[in-house]
Amino acid sequence: MRAFQLVHAQKPPELREVPVPDPGPGQVLVKVGGAGACHSDLHLMEAPAERLPKLPFTIGHENAGWVEKLGPGATGFAPGDPVMVYGPWGCGLCANCREGKENYCQKTGGLGGGLGGHDGGMAEYLLVPASRFLIPLGTLDPREAAPLSDAGLTSYHAVKRSLDLLGPGSTAVVIGAGGLGQMAIQMLRALSAAAVVAVDTSADKLTTAKRLGADEGLLSGEEAVTRIKDMTRGQGAELVLDMVGVDPTLRMAAQVARVLGHLTIVGLGGGALPVDFSSPPHECSVASPYWGSIPELMEVITLAQQQKIKMLVEGFPLERAGEAYQLLHDGKIQGRAVVTPHP
Repeated sequence: MRAFQLVHAQKPPELREVPVPDPGPGQVLVKVGGAGACHSDLHLMEAPAERLPKLPFTIGHENAGWVEKLGPGATGFAPGDPVMVYGPWGCGLCANCREGKENYCQKTGGLGGGLGGHDGGMAEYLLVPASRFLIPLGTLDPREAAPLSDAGLTSYHAVKRSLDLLGPGSTAVVIGAGGLGQMAIQMLRALSAAAVVAVDTSADKLTTAKRLGADEGLLSGEEAVTRIKDMTRGQGAELVLDMVGVDPTLRMAAQVARVLGHLTIVGLGGGALPVDFSSPPHECSVASPYWGSIPELMEVITLAQQQKIKMLVEGFPLERAGEAYQLLHDGKIQGRAVVTPHP
């Protein structure tokens, strides 16, 4: 089969011929319908060798498809079933895993899928170590649903943990209106009563954000900070989601958050949050969540089945995976690029 693999550190991945995996006891082979291209993959491509798993490995941690073959003892699914693949593969035995929070597995540190030394899904087939990592998709198309496993789940978890702050009259600010931000806007609209403010450097992305449910779209800068303060009567937003995570966005996040609010860092931009006695505001909680739990992914899929959320998807055949990542790098993907090995 063909697989898009990272072969050498700090060099572009390559499309290679590799053997089709044969599922062993308890394992499941999935025929990949869609594999989302994520910004975190770009960080992997730029990382030095000492920060990478053993090379080569197939990238792609946002995956959905159809069950191809069950290994001995694997149960719960049948060949042909459309499924979503939960990405962070934990041990299944620690306290967090037993609650479905395999993203915070105490044994593995939460790294799973294509991020943890296993081959990911940017290939024709993906070997999944256990059927507990598969969730039925029902009528959803795997080629369109794949990004829900990360962009959808991560955004959902980031919003859900702050719902107690988001009653009528509250404000939520989403910094970065790309694929993750677009999902966060829809999650806020589906789950809360908050006024939703999108902030981005791209006017086009702000137009998309408003179409997806944002009440206001602001170009990033000091004027955006002033406008948010005016909207909130000088108090700042109850929830600020930074979907970018670079120095300028984190600085803005600290400026527009409020006392006793939540500032949640989702983006992996590598910036540093300015922290002193008054920044962020007093008793504003700062968190950096990682993915979400298996039960939460089931809830995300239900929202998609109810048509309350929808990922904007641009499809690319496997041979154009490199092009998809280049467009992502250049900021030219409006929603989420999805590689489709089986169109």
